[in-house]
Amino acid sequence: MHTLHLQTHSTTELVDITREVQSLVTGSHIQEGLCVVYVPHTTAGVTINEAADPSVKADLLMELNKIVPFQDRYQHTEGNSAAHIKASLVGSSVTVPISGGSLALGTWQGIYFCEFDGPRRRQVLVRIQ
Repeated sequence: MHTLHLQTHSTTELVDITREVQSLVTGSHIQEGLCVVYVPHTTAGVTINEAADPSVKADLLMELNKIVPFQDRYQHTEGNSAAHIKASLVGSSVTVPISGGSLALGTWQGIYFCEFDGPRRRQVLVRIQ
């Protein structure tokens, strides 16, 4: 098990962690297997999406913020209900096949840590098998 440490800078933010995860895969010397990326936080998540065009990140956040507004009639007293809901919608883990010692991502795909309650210091757990 490996741990990536992140510092986010905005309330909502997508951080491309593909290079860091690939580096762990390369260092493992595993040629064929699976890489599980897990976020142990209730107000953050992880997803796979296009990494070539940065406007995709902005569009994803814009639409998530429309679907789940920051202010509503939430009952959770900490004031971060929207972050909890977004984290549940996005999910807390992704599994990527390893082929030839590399993440078997599509041409345009990247792995994103999804911050919904920042800025914060966060962890991402990576298991390579």
